[in-house]
Amino acid sequence: MDLIANFANGFMNLFKAGAAVFSSWVTGIIPLIVILMTAVSAVIKLIGEERIHRLAQKATGNIITRYTILPILAVLFLGNPMCYSFGRFVENKHKPAYYDATVSFLHPVTGLFPHANGGELFVYMGIAAGVTTLGFPLGELAVRYFLVGIVVIFIRGLVTEKIYAALKAREQ
Repeated sequence: MDLIANFANGFMNLFKAGAAVFSSWVTGIIPLIVILMTAVSAVIKLIGEERIHRLAQKATGNIITRYTILPILAVLFLGNPMCYSFGRFVENKHKPAYYDATVSFLHPVTGLFPHANGGELFVYMGIAAGVTTLGFPLGELAVRYFLVGIVVIFIRGLVTEKIYAALKAREQ
């Protein structure tokens, strides 16, 4: 009988813990994301969508900016999944690499800019919980994720571009 009672109590405690986490999100992270989304939208409106589009067009001309600046701007200003729409500025032969670089940046950006990809925020918050439990600061983790993310997206963009070019050449 005690086994069944302990199982029932544990089962309910699981849902109580989930409810506590949900309540903390409703009063913490969700308002933060809404405010960040509003701020980014305001910045886009202040700068002008046309200017943002011109900057994105210029960023595609250089291999370094194509796989760093363009994905970063797309993720920060548009978030997931709209960030892929910046691919329209990229030549067709570079689109697979642009996509790879952009999709690879959606996790590293969440520590500093959680509005960019709400789905990845849950992964980051899980990691962040472990880091704070160990007594380390979250700011350093977020900055390191962001910087390493830039390096990774550049490498992935280059590699994917080369693979695509090789496959396309083999096709002809």
